[in-house]
Amino acid sequence: MTKIKIDPGACGLLTEIEVTRKEDKVFDLKITSDCEMVEKLGKELPELAFMDAFKRILDNPVYSAGSNCLKHVSCPVPAGILKALEVEAGLAVPRKVSIEFISDDSRD
Repeated sequence: MTKIKIDPGACGLLTEIEVTRKEDKVFDLKITSDCEMVEKLGKELPELAFMDAFKRILDNPVYSAGSNCLKHVSCPVPAGILKALEVEAGLAVPRKVSIEFISDDSRD
């Protein structure tokens, strides 16, 4: 099982994602979130396929379901789901991912 926690930033609605290998190329997806839209995404996408890790954004079922469930287009949850799938499928190693805003003092 691969488990990740996502702190999306300003909304503060934390999400936990678990991806577990069910069969050779099928994976269970479990999402627990403070966000009802992300919870809906988890219900619409209860499992993933190995090849979902390779599909382009426009063809990817994670982003497709995300576009139906999520109103905030920059939500990091779909990317997190795919990162967890990659790790559980043995395609990547678990490494911290971050987005950091860099302060520009000239904006004051």
